[in-house]
Amino acid sequence: MKETKKILFVNSEITPYLPESTVSNVGRYLPQGIQESGKEIRSFMPRYGNINERRNQLHEVIRLSGMNLVVNDIDRPLIIKVASISSARMQVYFIDNDDYFHRKFVYGDADGKFFEDNDERAIFFARGVLETVKKLRWKPDIIHCQGWISHVLPLYLKKAYKDDPIFTDCKVVLSLYDEIAGESFAEDMKGKMIIPGVKNKDLDILKPANGINLAKLAIQNSDGIIMGSETVCGELAEFVTASALPVLPYTDLSDSAYIKEYNSFYDKILG
Repeated sequence: MKETKKILFVNSEITPYLPESTVSNVGRYLPQGIQESGKEIRSFMPRYGNINERRNQLHEVIRLSGMNLVVNDIDRPLIIKVASISSARMQVYFIDNDDYFHRKFVYGDADGKFFEDNDERAIFFARGVLETVKKLRWKPDIIHCQGWISHVLPLYLKKAYKDDPIFTDCKVVLSLYDEIAGESFAEDMKGKMIIPGVKNKDLDILKPANGINLAKLAIQNSDGIIMGSETVCGELAEFVTASALPVLPYTDLSDSAYIKEYNSFYDKILG
């Protein structure tokens, strides 16, 4: 009997927890469609402070919480919460930490200024997802990263977690969107990203540490690219072409037909 393939979705946004957008709608409906096609799925996103826990019935998963992750030399507790989208028979896991995610805004302050610690939030999110999947003992065949805050994960998977039995042979699919190209991260982002298995040279492309170069770093550590926006910044599009990776061109996301295309792309990546 053929083994059921497992897809792990690492999303920056999922509706109804955040307002509807291209990214949040794909985060909501793609996993459901892939599950209905016969694959197993798990979905993760950050537990931003503007998510109403009571209304969305989030609750802490005690058996998965309680680990500490060190980011920028500070120990921070990893809290895992979960909620169900009952109409989709789907659970969503939330990566939470008071210092990083309990704010009224998602990526920037009331004036839209990018948070200074967004680099640390992305690092914490990536490690939090990988450590939680290990605890779940759930071995994904593909990790699909969606949205910039997931862009640290491909590097960590391929360098720091590659020998972990849960992640051996795991492929990364990366969706690229027209987002944060002009934003900059803290100058010392590279130093903060180094963990066992990750070397300085692995981060060479983060010069400077900005949205475009973080996306390039994710591309370097991916196995397939999906163009999630009709327009992706030209520099990134050229980098994707030069990478010679399998690419799924932009597919209209206004109806559910794209789900079939994405599912076929997963099968192609898995060979």
